[in-house]
Amino acid sequence: MKRHQLTSPILATVLATALVAGCSSINLRTHSPSSAAEAVSLAAEESDQQLAQQYLLRSARAFQQQGDHRSARRILRSDALATPLPALQPELDLLSMVSAEALADQGWARQLVVSRARDAFSQYAEDEAVRAASLQASLYRQLGRPADAALTLMALVDSGLVDNTIPWHNRIWRALKQTSDQTLANLSQQASNYNAQGWLELAALLRSDDGDINLDRQGRRIRDWQYNWTGHPAAANLPDELRLIASLAQQRPERIALALPLSGTYANAGQAIRDGFLSAFYLDEHRGDADSDIRVIDTYDLDAKGLLAALKEAEPDLIVGPLRKELLTELSQLAPFPVPVLALNYLPDSLQAPEDLYQFGLAAEDEARQIADRLKQDGLGRALVLVPQGDWGSRFEQALQQALSEDEGAVLDVVHYADSDNLRELTANLLGISVSRERAIDVERTIGRNIEFEPRRRQDAEAIVLVAQPMIARQFKPMFAFYYAGDLPVYAPSIVYEGNPDPSRDRDLNAIQLTDLPWVLAPDNPFRNATQAAFSNLGGQLGRLFAMGADSYQLTNRLPLLKQMADASLAGQTGQLSMDRQGRVHRQQLWAQFQQGQPVLATDAGEDEEHEENEAKQDAEPIN
Repeated sequence: MKRHQLTSPILATVLATALVAGCSSINLRTHSPSSAAEAVSLAAEESDQQLAQQYLLRSARAFQQQGDHRSARRILRSDALATPLPALQPELDLLSMVSAEALADQGWARQLVVSRARDAFSQYAEDEAVRAASLQASLYRQLGRPADAALTLMALVDSGLVDNTIPWHNRIWRALKQTSDQTLANLSQQASNYNAQGWLELAALLRSDDGDINLDRQGRRIRDWQYNWTGHPAAANLPDELRLIASLAQQRPERIALALPLSGTYANAGQAIRDGFLSAFYLDEHRGDADSDIRVIDTYDLDAKGLLAALKEAEPDLIVGPLRKELLTELSQLAPFPVPVLALNYLPDSLQAPEDLYQFGLAAEDEARQIADRLKQDGLGRALVLVPQGDWGSRFEQALQQALSEDEGAVLDVVHYADSDNLRELTANLLGISVSRERAIDVERTIGRNIEFEPRRRQDAEAIVLVAQPMIARQFKPMFAFYYAGDLPVYAPSIVYEGNPDPSRDRDLNAIQLTDLPWVLAPDNPFRNATQAAFSNLGGQLGRLFAMGADSYQLTNRLPLLKQMADASLAGQTGQLSMDRQGRVHRQQLWAQFQQGQPVLATDAGEDEEHEENEAKQDAEPIN
């Protein structure tokens, strides 16, 4: 059979005709692309610019509804939408903000809001206007510009587009709480709008007096502000947190039972907590006229039933304690309690906390989670870990593993050590030096002669987490450099530092990054200065327990507030305190790095605030 072959010009013509016929059969008004690439390709072939851009916007919205924001981003940032028709610009902006928020894409978010007016939402129809304002405020907060977020939401409330203002007042208040003092002051000088002036004054009132956290004073200030700003929208509809503060200020416990071990094995710990609690009580100049009564009970030889019997005689409004985990576990089985209990330890994870039980302590898990957060912030995900044998080390390791896995990181290897172990051998094993040496020995045996060899550490690790007391940490740290890991950053919890400056001994800890309590690291701490003058033994772990006692007093007035308000927090001696729905208090500590044998406070937060203030000055619009 004779075969006919098409010449190249004829073949090209046929293929071009087929391609045109195929494209002409796709109606962009109804077509749904299977991928972002298909949408972008089809739009690029469409000569009608309006049709092409409408098709892309509709496709991006469809991908967003499926939860596929990466595909939506590819479409929304395609060349075909780089210069949108003016009529389509608002829709493009709205869809872009949706995906930028969902993907936490800060570069894209900055492009979207950098030149955007705070009342840009007013160009949309009523239902979309509220959404646009909400998205814009969210992007501002993602960018570390909470003041702009608050002002955007104020403009939305002032527009009259929302009926129920409470949720928006809550968001305004959360943003103002995150705004620095200097930025608040700058905005107050610019504000000519009555409502904005009121909000800014309220925020300033509740953070004055060097961070005064007294509930009574804050309650009075809220009420005074309401009297002075009776026409303000927030005066009648306070943010939930402020409404709760105002009501709790009149419900503070007057009789407190402080249940601690004051003799026996845990006597030193119990006495340090007691001294911290009572010091905070006596230094609280704003207790009001309430006839406060604190009854201290020694729990050394008491079981749970004996403790309840002793508490019954005291007739308290609130119980603070116990400290020992075993006694707390027993006590939890006797719930419900006659009054709320602020325990100074945590129940095992296997037990559910009773309704009126709050839990506060210096938990290993809090520090582990903060180290995981720091690793993520520094762009490090794979860590080698050294932890001491025992329950405390196991809990730290478990919490670190979980927190890292949630951030797509991993603990590559863990070494559990005892003080008596050969630390040099443990370090070599952890860093893969032993494996490297064994591999070289195998090669020598195979080829039958000696070879020049320099061991190499494992290359997959990005950081080391060192959980050790100072004496052990001072031995581990130099061995990291000896075994070719001097370039790996080292992170440590508070136990790595005794709490008292000792540069000559702690030089071996240089470059270690540690997290610790404000009581230890904060350079200017009036409460610490006042109490250290009266107590001579507040160094090291006893000092940390003293700080815990002081914070337990501050918590007595704010337990319901912290539990009911997810974003409520308290600046304490042990960290920034918050609480989950189960009544467990969590702490956010400070960060420092050892330099010349002393911990030097990290300046990240200060630099962030300065950046925010500069942006507020550069981007500030008239507030009217």
